[in-house]
Amino acid sequence: MSLSSRSFRRGLLAAALGTAIAPAFAASPSAPLSVMSTPDPDAPRVAYDGLLVTYKTGTTEKRSATAGAATMQRILRAPATASRFAATHRAAAPALASTRRLAIGADLVRPSRKLSEGELDTLMRTLAADPAVAHVEPNRYWQRLRTTSAAKAAAPNDPGFEVQWHFRAPDGAIETLAPDPGVANRGGIDVLNAWQYGRGAGVVVAVLDTGITAHPDLDTSLAAAGYDFTSDALNSGRATDGRAPGGWDTGDWTTEDRFLAENGGCVFPGGQSNSSWHGSHVAGTIAQITGNGVGMAGVAPDAKVLPVRVLGHCGGTTADIADAIVWASGGSVAGVPDNQNPAEIINMSLGGFGVCDANSAYAQAIASARQRGTTVIVAAGNNNSDAGSFTPASCPGVINIAATGITGKRAYYSNFGANVALSAPGGGVYPDDGVSGQSVRTGFVWSAGNRGLTVPGEPAYVGLSGTSMAAPHVAGVAALVISAAMQAGRPVPTPQDMREILTQTSRDFPVRPLRQIGVGILDAAKAAARGAGAAAGGDEPTAVRMVRAVPVTGASAAAGAGNLYRIDVPAGARNLQIRTYGGKGQANLMARVGRAPGPDGSNAALSSTRPGTTQSVQVTIPLNDSYFVRLIGGAGGYQGVGIVATYTAAQ
Repeated sequence: MSLSSRSFRRGLLAAALGTAIAPAFAASPSAPLSVMSTPDPDAPRVAYDGLLVTYKTGTTEKRSATAGAATMQRILRAPATASRFAATHRAAAPALASTRRLAIGADLVRPSRKLSEGELDTLMRTLAADPAVAHVEPNRYWQRLRTTSAAKAAAPNDPGFEVQWHFRAPDGAIETLAPDPGVANRGGIDVLNAWQYGRGAGVVVAVLDTGITAHPDLDTSLAAAGYDFTSDALNSGRATDGRAPGGWDTGDWTTEDRFLAENGGCVFPGGQSNSSWHGSHVAGTIAQITGNGVGMAGVAPDAKVLPVRVLGHCGGTTADIADAIVWASGGSVAGVPDNQNPAEIINMSLGGFGVCDANSAYAQAIASARQRGTTVIVAAGNNNSDAGSFTPASCPGVINIAATGITGKRAYYSNFGANVALSAPGGGVYPDDGVSGQSVRTGFVWSAGNRGLTVPGEPAYVGLSGTSMAAPHVAGVAALVISAAMQAGRPVPTPQDMREILTQTSRDFPVRPLRQIGVGILDAAKAAARGAGAAAGGDEPTAVRMVRAVPVTGASAAAGAGNLYRIDVPAGARNLQIRTYGGKGQANLMARVGRAPGPDGSNAALSSTRPGTTQSVQVTIPLNDSYFVRLIGGAGGYQGVGIVATYTAAQ
């Protein structure tokens, strides 16, 4: 559930109530977490802790926490509010107990009593109706994305690179992890050929996750420089509320009864689990120490991982994660020392059901990170559903990653949809990347882990599968791209540049997926080469850029040859039309979003090939992306053809 002053829209997995009162901003004592139902069949109930109120740009409330608190008091003390609660709920409007300001200028507010779902809805609508308020949302708990573990076995032999199929070239070589049968590798990302351009030196990747553990194959030199943003004592495992220095993973187990929702906790019967050590596995994929004769390898072994703990026993709240995004990218957060190691890349393998509104705390934090030059990479989710209904996968500006297996097929669990940028190895569970059968270890993604059931124990290596594993492959390659650019004396790619490099150098799927999971599979070698300035991937950089409604004229090409064009479509646009006209001969129009169609028009998503030079393709609701158009000559070629692209811009 989240509400905007522009539209009252029900959605997300609701959670949290609250309201700001005293301008003194004194912290209130911890209270048992509340629970609310959601429309997500995989998480029908979630824990929440307060409400987040985001203010419109330019308002006094946005600039001043005191003004924000005063506005919240004014709204709830208004006679109309009292009348609404009395008539609808036969209760008084809630008194307000505490408030905390986020780095993005939003307020975390709490009521003094638990509210029914109806009262929460009324409270949110009442706050969102104020002209100073841009958005109201629950401060819900988000989770690490659930993964599937390989069957328990002894740690892989040293060096363990032999089991990391996901780093090798997808050349069809047979991969085997006894006693499983061999599988042809069509899903690897070709890391070895990427390292000639750079290995990640000078790049910081912030991993917003459960933290990191001490491990002989993990560089923890920035662990103490990281930060623990989990602010609630039950969630953090500390004796008192508040954040703490260091990005260490102290465990996220929920096997004790105190974590049950019926006892004021956050998990429900059947949902309790041992510690996951999720952040260590993610960090290992990105930058596990390589060439040390120990364990396994990482994608960008010379990069530095900055661990930022945002997920504890209950997961992580929107407020804590939003502040962590700002801090990791170099922004300031009240009460937290400035980050001395700002990240060029943020990886978030976490989330849950709910659409990410552009005015939400998540979206605002991500936008601020991008403004500071930080690329934000997220996992699409493991629900076999449309990623457009999940956060942060649907947040504007993220690079959203789906999962493929060793065969290059979509992993059966992976979310999909139009907002997925590309795919990367997340690992399979069953033979041939199927949806059922006997679990096989060969296709899992292997990285660092730990054997502790609660607190950290003996370091280990673990095979997992999930989009949580796919995203750090991309984060690691992004680090390779940046280090390759720096090594070649080229500018550091912007977040938009990075998106284009990763998508335009991706490899076509070996089998065309039935669901949209981006433009292709991550290719580390080609992406690093493009970062270094070498020609790699498609010919997208040569495309002629078109401007809306401005014709490009005089195009000519021989039979089988063609010209490549690009039109960038903004968010919210409608009714995209790309058409050719005039001239003579035979011109065939082929178009694709995110990538150029092949020189022969292969892999085009849209096409028009009627006789002559007058061709046209239309998209009623186009993506906020680049559309590439290849105009290919038919028999005899074409001469003097014009091309124009039009769309209706968002109001």
